[in-house]
Amino acid sequence: MSLRNRLLLYSAITVVVTVAAVAVMVTAAVRRSVEKDEESRTQALWVQFRRDFDRAGAQVAGQAEAIAASEPFASMAARVAHTPAESSKYFDLARSVADAHQLDFLEFLDGHGAIISSAQAPAMFGYAEGAIHAGSAVLPSQAFLKQEALPGGVVLGLFAARAVRIDGALIYVLAGRRIDQQFLASFDPPAGMRIFLYENRGEQVASNLLAQSSGKTAAGVSERLTPMIHAAQQTRQEMTAIVHWSPDAADDEAFHSFPLLGGGPSPDLLGIFLVGTSRRPYVEMERHIRTIAMLVGVGAIVLATLFSTWMAGRVTRPVAELAQAAGRVAAGEWDTHVDESGNDELAALAGSFNRMTSELQSQRERLLQAERVAAWRELARRLAHELKNPLFPLQITVDNLVRAKQQAPEQFDEVFGESVSALQTEIANLKAIVGRFSDFSRMPQPRLEPVQINELVKNARQVMQAQMSAPGRPAIHVDSQLDPALPMVLADPELMHRAISNLILNAMDAMPDGGTLTLRTADAADHVTIEVADTGVGLTEEEVARIFTPYYTSKQHGTGLGLAIVQSVVSDHGGTIAVKSAAGAGTTFTISLPKAGGGEGTANSRTT
Repeated sequence: MSLRNRLLLYSAITVVVTVAAVAVMVTAAVRRSVEKDEESRTQALWVQFRRDFDRAGAQVAGQAEAIAASEPFASMAARVAHTPAESSKYFDLARSVADAHQLDFLEFLDGHGAIISSAQAPAMFGYAEGAIHAGSAVLPSQAFLKQEALPGGVVLGLFAARAVRIDGALIYVLAGRRIDQQFLASFDPPAGMRIFLYENRGEQVASNLLAQSSGKTAAGVSERLTPMIHAAQQTRQEMTAIVHWSPDAADDEAFHSFPLLGGGPSPDLLGIFLVGTSRRPYVEMERHIRTIAMLVGVGAIVLATLFSTWMAGRVTRPVAELAQAAGRVAAGEWDTHVDESGNDELAALAGSFNRMTSELQSQRERLLQAERVAAWRELARRLAHELKNPLFPLQITVDNLVRAKQQAPEQFDEVFGESVSALQTEIANLKAIVGRFSDFSRMPQPRLEPVQINELVKNARQVMQAQMSAPGRPAIHVDSQLDPALPMVLADPELMHRAISNLILNAMDAMPDGGTLTLRTADAADHVTIEVADTGVGLTEEEVARIFTPYYTSKQHGTGLGLAIVQSVVSDHGGTIAVKSAAGAGTTFTISLPKAGGGEGTANSRTT
């Protein structure tokens, strides 16, 4: 990915992450605000419920006090205290008194806790009332919850008890008011909130025990609230849960439950007060924030893309020019320069680049000059070394001729003949040495034509076979692995034959004690490879590094031009040559030549 595209990508990612982070933070803040508001409103309803509950309890307690002080009750209590047997005469008194005081429940009890008169259950005359501890004049001063058994079932009520002592006998008043849907109807919850009252009569949750303030049926509600009611039955603590009414999150409700306990030292859970708050405003607000964030994000991305495109163009254009200039320098254009206009870091970088190319050009010229001097010195050293050997016999021969002419003229003709023969031989050696150096300095350009490399390898092997099987020479086994489907290449047959023969001869010299010579050809993608491998003494790392240097040789007798000529021939064909070797592990030379279709342009350009 280019620097320009990376800058655009980073800008887009920055915008998206920033907008997303802002949206998340805003959503979290809204959630906390909504939850706080929900908690505040829920607590307000619970406080209202407790206040109305306490007010109703105070009213029931006041009515119990008033009944205990009324004339009808005092008259009944006096008669029952003196003549307990006459209690049956007041069988229906509680009903008339309850109606007069608008009470749902009213019972008169004797000192043993037995019912004298009951407004809600007259048939319970004589039965004991469990809410009153018989014989005790100390009763709860506050109203308390109690489940009351009626002919139609058990109901929940708010009760208050009072005791009156007459002539040493105790008579009790137990007054109460029903806690049901009618009681809840007095509440006016805010919009989006509703309240329920569940009468707890055991672990099994029943829809008929759940009353709603609006008077609507709660059959479908009880099914969704069952887990929460069960949890409240187990913990008897305030709880909060989210109830899902549909796949749409806007239909969810946050429910808070408050336990309602009965009186006594070990109160039972008699009811559960539930407050439901719709989450639609919060969900819609969250969706609205998400929509706004998405729109802002898209707009910001568009603006950031336009701005980043402009900025990236300004930033990356000089960088791209520097990259192109560096590529031209790598291709050999040492005098490449870039624009240094500006006063920022990129301008400073351009200036440094221009100074670097100027320095590189200067160093290259100095290096080329040093290489030329070193090459001439090496050439002079090689020429001196090669010419010194034949010159010494020439000098001896001429000295012998002079000495023979002076000392033994009668033998001069015989010495002259031998000396002429020696002179001719050494002069031929000198001509051969000069010829080899001349050949390397005037390597002919290849005359390209379609050739089959396998045939060149076979011919070179056949020419060298005589030397490999010469008498007294250790045996060299030749392993030919030639690809039969090898395509044609454009090459000069004579020059390539000479290069392959030089490699074979070099491999033979590396195996003075015999070994295996492997000749391998292969079709590799867009080029053809020729491998010449031996199992000889191998080369050191230093020798591998200098193996193709002209006039460098590791042999005792040699000009150091053989492999340099091979490299020159391969290079003139548009190919490459590589060597892989290790001391004692043999050597492998690999020539890569372009196929006839891929390298034709390069090769033809060399023949012009």
